[in-house]
Amino acid sequence: MSLQLARRAHIQLLGGFCVSHEGRPDSVLPEGSQRLFSVLALSQAPLTRLGLSGVLWPESTEDHAYSCLRSALARLTAENRDAMAVGQRNLGLAHDVSVDVRDWQDMAGRLLSPDVPNSECDLSAAAIEAFSLDLLPGWYEDWVMIAGEKWRQLRMHALEAIADRLARDGRYGEALIAALSAVAAEPLRESAHCLLIRLHLAEGNQSEALKTSERYRALIRRELGLEPTARITRLVADLQPSDPLATAAA
Repeated sequence: MSLQLARRAHIQLLGGFCVSHEGRPDSVLPEGSQRLFSVLALSQAPLTRLGLSGVLWPESTEDHAYSCLRSALARLTAENRDAMAVGQRNLGLAHDVSVDVRDWQDMAGRLLSPDVPNSECDLSAAAIEAFSLDLLPGWYEDWVMIAGEKWRQLRMHALEAIADRLARDGRYGEALIAALSAVAAEPLRESAHCLLIRLHLAEGNQSEALKTSERYRALIRRELGLEPTARITRLVADLQPSDPLATAAA
């Protein structure tokens, strides 16, 4: 998924890897070449061959890593090779190659900048869907895990920002979808649950707010042995059912 018009080549990293040429996905790209494209797509600048081979084959000797890099390049079709800027010492992506995660990172930057107005595209269902996707799921190399954690933090803040902006416009149904997507992506994240509770309260759904609070309390007790912070308990403090004995005594 990309925010831009289709270019000659497009690299998808969210939800799984795919490289497409003029809208046609390449379904036979070897695994080593997929990794090569992914590292270049995640880099903001061309990489040296030495640095690139070290990232992709960290446990190999320098000579073997270089050999693996040459093999990955050799297995590229002409179309895929054209999507790269191949120099004697450096490798990068061609200037007309788009990358989905770069597009959504740009959008997240707009959403998290309070002085930048948001377009309807920034608050769309497509944006919520994209920010709900993991980066290269099922890949467990160190460079993927580091990039994936950066993306996870960014997308969680972006989903919460979308929900907040939609709520300010009174679009509570859409805001709830964004907040629920944030909760689904990270069930232990308290700020997402707080946002969800506030949205239920804004709609006047006290029972939903209370149930959300209780579910979260039970979850972090079971998973982490913790209690919710005062931030979330204050939201529902006035919704707690009164104690009949205390009421009678009063």
